[in-house]
Amino acid sequence: MARQRATALLVDLDGVLRRWDEAVVAGVESRYGLPAGALVETALHWGRLQPVLVGQVSHADWMVQVAEALAEPAGGLDRARDAVAEWQSYRGEIDPDVLALVREVRAAGLPVGLATNATDALDADLVTLGLTGEVDQVFNSWELGVHKPAKEYFQRACLALGTPPERVLLVDDDDRVVRGARAAGLSAYRWNGVADLPYLRAVLDY
Repeated sequence: MARQRATALLVDLDGVLRRWDEAVVAGVESRYGLPAGALVETALHWGRLQPVLVGQVSHADWMVQVAEALAEPAGGLDRARDAVAEWQSYRGEIDPDVLALVREVRAAGLPVGLATNATDALDADLVTLGLTGEVDQVFNSWELGVHKPAKEYFQRACLALGTPPERVLLVDDDDRVVRGARAAGLSAYRWNGVADLPYLRAVLDY
């Protein structure tokens, strides 16, 4: 039996709707004598990352931990704090083609939710990026207390959208998240870039 076309969209923020210029991060690392990739790798260490994703730690405290971990390679805690602050001042860029899809889907009357593993800095980021009001719902793991790819995360998102899981399409760039969404009953597509947009338009019911 053919699967029904989706009548609601969940779109990931980082890696789909928001892009990061790796050259910006590399420039900060170079100026402070940090190894290539050190900022992101240190921040994404699971022991530091997991608590902030579920609201146990603030974004600011998370960055304090990152700076402390980088104090030695940066040549001191003050330099590490400066490096982290400069890195964090860059908040990425919106992919205009993905935003156009979001607007198109909403204009057709289908609900769109932002599904992101984020922190308490998300609201400020949405303002900075000009995304306020661009989606119907925001599902922030920091507020929900559970992160993708947990089944509960997707269940709560679908409930809030008022759409059964089998009629919700998730677009994400993380294979684990895509698999988790499918296990929760959603349609899910791994984002590879703007070449995917025609396919996504075809599988949405509008």
